[in-house]
Amino acid sequence: MDKVSVQLTVMQMCSEPDVEKNLAFIKHQLEQLPIEGDHIVVLPECCLFFGGKDAEQLALAKATAKDNSLVKSLAVLAKKYQVILVAGSIPLLTQNGEKFTNTCCVFSATGEQIGRYDKLHLFDVEVDDSEKSYLESRYTQAGDTTTVLAATDKINLGLSICYDLRFPELFRELSNYGANVITVPSAFTKVTGEAHWQVLLQSRAIENQVYIVAAGQSGRHTNGRETWGHSMIINPWGEIMTSLDQMPGCATATFSLENLNKVRKSMPIQAHNQFITKLK
Repeated sequence: MDKVSVQLTVMQMCSEPDVEKNLAFIKHQLEQLPIEGDHIVVLPECCLFFGGKDAEQLALAKATAKDNSLVKSLAVLAKKYQVILVAGSIPLLTQNGEKFTNTCCVFSATGEQIGRYDKLHLFDVEVDDSEKSYLESRYTQAGDTTTVLAATDKINLGLSICYDLRFPELFRELSNYGANVITVPSAFTKVTGEAHWQVLLQSRAIENQVYIVAAGQSGRHTNGRETWGHSMIINPWGEIMTSLDQMPGCATATFSLENLNKVRKSMPIQAHNQFITKLK
């Protein structure tokens, strides 16, 4: 069992407010990947629509609610290229139709949806960049489930999205529930990304002894917003296995259950954690 290995890929994008163009980019990148055996591909946050007005995300969620076309398009790609696709995030209309959830959908290599996570922590902050302030909650409804795992034959995927990265409690819960890989599709701003992106990702990997697979938006988008990129894959020891700078594209590394178990055995953090012990 310890010999299990799976390919992990981050896809970095400079998404546009155009679903078809973004789907075409994803398709092109998947065509370039040497897919052999089990392969997990992680897309960034807002992978199918980004760089427009926030209200346009809500309009897209409303326009696609009946036919579920965003979900169906991503499922088709997962099946066609036979990858486990962690589809960053897409806007899905809430039941009351007034807001959308920023949702990460996970698809198996047969195109079956095997996981869904609605972003828990919403980005309502002030940032010293061209945008100045962000109010994600204006049109987005936060999720109400803290720990979402998408189990595959060989890996337990813990799901998070972007701003969640600043809340270590979520990552600890995912680890406690059995995650050995945690995905972080993101659209970090250039300012916050340059300051905090890498150190936060490495911290979450080291604290929880998991692989972190973080795919980001990158570059200057149609509305002038700048995102940081620097997508990367980090092993349970906190080492960066592969990374990108700011150009769109893909980077791949290998998940090794043997190496993960070695790290956890040599430093049994979970067994030593007195907070977990006292809660039992």
